[in-house]
Amino acid sequence: MDVWLEGKKVRVSPASALGKGGEADVFDLGDGRALKLFKPPEHPDYTGLPAEQAAARVRLDEHQRKLRAFPAGLPGRVVAPQALATDKKGQMVLGYAMRKLDAVEPLRRFGEPSFRRAGATSARVAEVLRGLHRTLDAVHASGVVVGDFNDLNVLVAGATDAYFIDADSFQFGAFLCPVFTERFLDPLRVGNSSGLVPTKPASKESDWYAFAVTVMQGLLCVGPHGGVHRPKTPGMRTTPASRVLQRVTVFHPEVQYPKPALPLSTLPDDVLHHLHRVFVEDLRGVFPLPLLEGLRFTVCGSCGVEHARGACPTCQPNATATVTPVTSARGQVTATRLFSTRGVLVHASAEDGVLRWLYHAEGAYRREDGRVVMRGPLDPSLRWELQGDTTLVGRGGEVAVLATGRAVERMGVDAPGGRPAFAANARHRYWAVGGGLWRDGAYGAERIGDVLEGQTRLFVGPRFGLGFHRAGGLRGAFVFDAGRTGLKDGLALPWPSGQLVDAECVFDGPNAWLFLTEESGGRTVHHCLVVGSDGTLRAAAVAEAGDGSWLGGGARGRCAAGDALFCATDAGLVRVELRQGRLEAVRDFPDTEPFVDSGSQLFLVKQGLAVVGRQDISALRMA
Repeated sequence: MDVWLEGKKVRVSPASALGKGGEADVFDLGDGRALKLFKPPEHPDYTGLPAEQAAARVRLDEHQRKLRAFPAGLPGRVVAPQALATDKKGQMVLGYAMRKLDAVEPLRRFGEPSFRRAGATSARVAEVLRGLHRTLDAVHASGVVVGDFNDLNVLVAGATDAYFIDADSFQFGAFLCPVFTERFLDPLRVGNSSGLVPTKPASKESDWYAFAVTVMQGLLCVGPHGGVHRPKTPGMRTTPASRVLQRVTVFHPEVQYPKPALPLSTLPDDVLHHLHRVFVEDLRGVFPLPLLEGLRFTVCGSCGVEHARGACPTCQPNATATVTPVTSARGQVTATRLFSTRGVLVHASAEDGVLRWLYHAEGAYRREDGRVVMRGPLDPSLRWELQGDTTLVGRGGEVAVLATGRAVERMGVDAPGGRPAFAANARHRYWAVGGGLWRDGAYGAERIGDVLEGQTRLFVGPRFGLGFHRAGGLRGAFVFDAGRTGLKDGLALPWPSGQLVDAECVFDGPNAWLFLTEESGGRTVHHCLVVGSDGTLRAAAVAEAGDGSWLGGGARGRCAAGDALFCATDAGLVRVELRQGRLEAVRDFPDTEPFVDSGSQLFLVKQGLAVVGRQDISALRMA
């Protein structure tokens, strides 16, 4: 595709894609800038979606006027349009060039328990929020409203620098913000309908409401309407939309607080009181900056919880942790503790029924036998794989192979979305770079096949692997045998049309269970695709986040067993089976509730079903 930028023709290549949202694709211009191109109605992501096609026409029409009138003088931490991208005649606005941010993480990740556990501290989050507060205040002082303020429209560069992106949706002058994200939508903007549809325009007050949501999500890893509503009378359970409209928040006594989230009691009372007033009592206005400036976090030396209290609110001082196996039972479930640490479990995998893990303690990353593989503080930007006694660590476009506490090999890899593209099983390690998929062999690297350069995500199991790309108008997937060269591409999969925010895959036997999370139409949607080793789509399922189903909890906490899948939830394990092309939840295991939560990792091992938590590993046996 060709566009014109500052009078010069620019050819857009899928290989230079930086990201994909629900309304636009973003490409690297190679000069320190990024190019955002709005999806036209005929974009492949909108195929068979007439409502989305119509909305794209409306957006393009408004952008012809709105972007030419975009206000100047916004704060430096707003990634604003710098030059318009047009057709050859300069008449049709197709997008715009903007500053390119490097080494960034969406603010959403700082609200994920797994990311926080990997080293993103509450103190760092508080500093990010303080800077974001000042930027939002300056945006408002410029006469502009963010409108669709959400944690995917804020990118964190470096340690704490937060930037607003997607400025084309900002509200100013006669141009209203037409889009919204349900989790951040101010209920005072919603009319009397049963759904979450705004009937009032965005405002400074609704921006500050969204900021309060961001504060809660960032500091506690749960939004105001997280958790599960469990009323005493089951028939009184409300829908997610009704919970928002009726102000049934996590402060409500009949809402089960999510286990992976940080306890409410880790925040000072004045912060909790303000959040309660906003989400339950409908207080609006500027979020008090002194509440954020007064936060002082410390880590409990006993349980490891980070809190802003005078004393740890979750444990007794001087409590000791045991590393010896402890067996406990509930009903027909027996749990045996296999490992416990005062540090943090970072990564785990299973090879031939043997569990292997990596944890961080006493200033170093350590394997299951306690040996140090790398010294240094916790770093959430690192990605890990375990292969026997070997440990692989990646960041950006580089992967290091660690053995006996030092790097014995380094290799360059592609990094789609900033994530290094590599994987490993018991026999080989695999990586994508330079348009090729590679595997280590007896005589060096072996090329398995051709992939889209810079855009391929990669997963591998014991028998076969799966990869995919979504870049610009291109979407594709492939499978490959774990022990042979060659790949089968061109798989027909039902791809999400929105912004992909998470992807995970678990394998067993001839099946790969691919989990995708997208942000679409203001909602978070989870997809499960079961792909056979021959590339056939065996089943697919879709669920909205928080709907109470086995899939509504996200992409993590799954373990495959042939045509069955075990899912970890805060209420216990759920067994899902593949039956005649459909995925059905066939059995709940409520007796497992004390031993698992929605943030647990699951693995089938010789001792039973291994549950990997923040600091403990247990094996479950169910009668």
